[in-house]
Amino acid sequence: MSTYSLKQLTVRHLGAGRPAALHQISLEVAQGEQLALIGPSGAGKTTLLSTLACAHRPEPGDGRLRAFGVDPWALSEKQRHRLRARLFLAPQTPPLPPRQRVVTAVLAARLPQWSLWQALVSLIKPQDPEAAWQALSRFQLGDKLYSRVDRLSGGERQRCALARLLLSNAQALLVDEPLSALDPTLSQLTLATLRQEASARGATLICSLHQVDMARAHFPRIVGLKDGRIVFDLPRQDVSDAMITELYQNEAPGETPAAPHETAARLAVGACF
Repeated sequence: MSTYSLKQLTVRHLGAGRPAALHQISLEVAQGEQLALIGPSGAGKTTLLSTLACAHRPEPGDGRLRAFGVDPWALSEKQRHRLRARLFLAPQTPPLPPRQRVVTAVLAARLPQWSLWQALVSLIKPQDPEAAWQALSRFQLGDKLYSRVDRLSGGERQRCALARLLLSNAQALLVDEPLSALDPTLSQLTLATLRQEASARGATLICSLHQVDMARAHFPRIVGLKDGRIVFDLPRQDVSDAMITELYQNEAPGETPAAPHETAARLAVGACF
């Protein structure tokens, strides 16, 4: 069964005269597959994830998108809402209400399953704090259960959003740059937890990463994007150092991912929070 099928898909951002952000993307992703998206800044990774989450609508005639076998934009609004409940997009900067308690923010993952009354009650008295605590604990955030979101660090907010993912029923997990504010140890833990969760529920996991070494270490399939186009789509063992160098050629100084020996040296320097 296919989670996603893209054929010659082109995506343009809103606005007259805006250039295409994705150009003729063709991609097949089987249910339960795990893959990493890599590429330089501005390559189209975030736009692709948003498109897969049905947040970007391709213009008619700009190719084909199928999610779980259906065209999301041929559905009614109600049907598309039900489809989106099967998808979970975790953006790099999670839109968590700053004055909200962490437990409430995490339990928001249950909103598609709750009635309006349950959702309103949970704002006052969280409906399942134990489940929220367990999800947070998998990212070493159990002690933040009743903290306010605006008192979390950037890395803690990222992990809070990922804990929310664990409480969803989604069968397609779309994660955008989850390691950007994490130290090496937490990065390893985060990717391991995401992969374990996806495997346990048979969900598809698509994760964009700027850390090429982490992508190659954790994901069996690597898709390289550049200038809105797929440059390669290969098993990780077939992705060579030369291909990585070519993918990031002309990247701005400081943006190109480090070579493996450089990465090891940087890991010893310290954590980024």
